[in-house]
Amino acid sequence: MRQAPDGDLEVALDAPDIASGLDALRFMLATDDDHAPFLRMARRDPRMAVVSVRRAGYRPARRGSVAQAVITAACGQLVTGREAARMERAIVRMLGDPGTDGLCAPPSSAALGGLAPARAVSSGLAARRAAAMTRLARGIDLERLHAVDTGRMTARVVREPWLGPWSAGIIGTYGLGRHDAPVVGDLGLMRIVAAETGRWPDPEETLGLVQHYGEWSGLASAYLLMHPLARVKQGARGDRAA
Repeated sequence: MRQAPDGDLEVALDAPDIASGLDALRFMLATDDDHAPFLRMARRDPRMAVVSVRRAGYRPARRGSVAQAVITAACGQLVTGREAARMERAIVRMLGDPGTDGLCAPPSSAALGGLAPARAVSSGLAARRAAAMTRLARGIDLERLHAVDTGRMTARVVREPWLGPWSAGIIGTYGLGRHDAPVVGDLGLMRIVAAETGRWPDPEETLGLVQHYGEWSGLASAYLLMHPLARVKQGARGDRAA
């Protein structure tokens, strides 16, 4: 796919059911989501305007299944983005044979639940997070979370040891397509708070950056992760604590 100069998206799609494939692609790219109300709020917020004016068309690209978003959430804790992506790709390949193009279909909830945690650990994922990831998939049909509001989804995720509010935000944003699921405690958000207050915050304090956006709080957190302060390290001591 590519974006034409006038903004239209042009797609070459190969699928057994073209209509369903197109629907899945539209969901993953959030092309049908009108986030103009969020942008109007963002323009009045000096902190957010730094990003929203320059990246007004941005929407977080979603995973192909909720199960894959759970893998993203498990792999993304306390590692670099590059290492998290490497582990996620490795686990997705464990759950489905690559086609001739080298790509794998998004894993299902049943496939993730059937994965032995020890196999996931072989990708480099910590044993406790591997166990939490597969335990969540065994406990519920992850796709059914689409029918559950964000508050209940978050409560269910945080009941699992080693999957906290940050994981719930990742699953809500990248798996369920929710705009009201902030990634609480993300290192980038903590860096913003630290730069503005001069001290290293508790993870829960990052909610204060986006709470006033209400139904757009999750999208607001995704935008703030592109803020210049989100990339500025506050010192080795603070980063290790995070």
